[in-house]
Amino acid sequence: MRKNMVAGLILAVALSLLLAACEDTKARQDNEQLKTQIAALQKENTDLKNNIEGLTKENASLKEENESLKAKQPKKKTTKHHRRSSRRSAG
Repeated sequence: MRKNMVAGLILAVALSLLLAACEDTKARQDNEQLKTQIAALQKENTDLKNNIEGLTKENASLKEENESLKAKQPKKKTTKHHRRSSRRSAG
């Protein structure tokens, strides 16, 4: 009976080591997948930053062009509008 207990104990230890090894392998695979995802997100972040910088420069250029066009536009003469008061006589 003692041999059965020892054999069972050895089997339990062996199975727990195998299970731990499988979990470790899965954890490593998950870790590698996460590293890949992080690298992709970092690249996307860099691309977006570059895109923002380009759009900011383009926006500044368009603002300057807009101001230049506004300055070239002839100013309209302002005319004063007179209100006409129409009074009806009550009666």
